[in-house]
Parts: sequence; structure tokens; C-alpha cells
Amino acid sequence: MFDFIFTALLNGVAVWLGAQFLEGIKVTDFPRAVIIGLVVAFLNATLGSLLDIFPSPMKFFSFGLFSLVVDALLLLLADYFLKGLTIKNFWWAVALATVVAVVNSFAHWLF
Repeated sequence: MFDFIFTALLNGVAVWLGAQFLEGIKVTDFPRAVIIGLVVAFLNATLGSLLDIFPSPMKFFSFGLFSLVVDALLLLLADYFLKGLTIKNFWWAVALATVVAVVNSFAHWLF
């Protein structure tokens, strides 16, 4: 449970950082980014796990980079349902998924 909360907070920080540095991503404020991080962590834990099973051969042949596509699709889904998050297009979602992955990897390596 602590790992989920930690990941959700990291996702919120990563979404906030992505919104600050990527011009195609807009987040209204930091508390909204934390809520978005919670929703993205929940989507990734439920729907993301299911979506990771189907394109397993794609992940194998792309050396795991197809996971960014799945994460980008989940971010676009969160954009569709949540107010306060605006992602211009799929490629900005891939860029944000990359920022989230790098922040999560660094934080999990650090802690």
C-alpha cells in the first residue's frame, strides 16, 4: 500500500514537472497534479497491467519501449476524464510518459 501511495505521489510530481517543461501539457495546479498522479497510478495498476499482457511480443521486439505507448494511452485516458489536465496530442502524451518513467525510475533507484 505504501508503494502505491509513493508511486502515486511520484506520478503527481512527474506530471507537474512535465507540465512545467513540456509546452503541450497543461495542468492547472499542483494539487490537481497529485490527483492526476493518483488516477494514473490506479489506471496503470489496473488497466495498464491488462494492456501490458496483450502487446507482449511488441514489448519484446521494441526492447520495452512499447510500454511508453501504453503509458501514453493511459495518460490520454486520464486527460479525457479529468478536468485540469490537457494533453495536446499523442506525441505530447509519449513525452509526458517518458518524463513520468524517468522520474519514477530515478526515485525508485534513489529510495
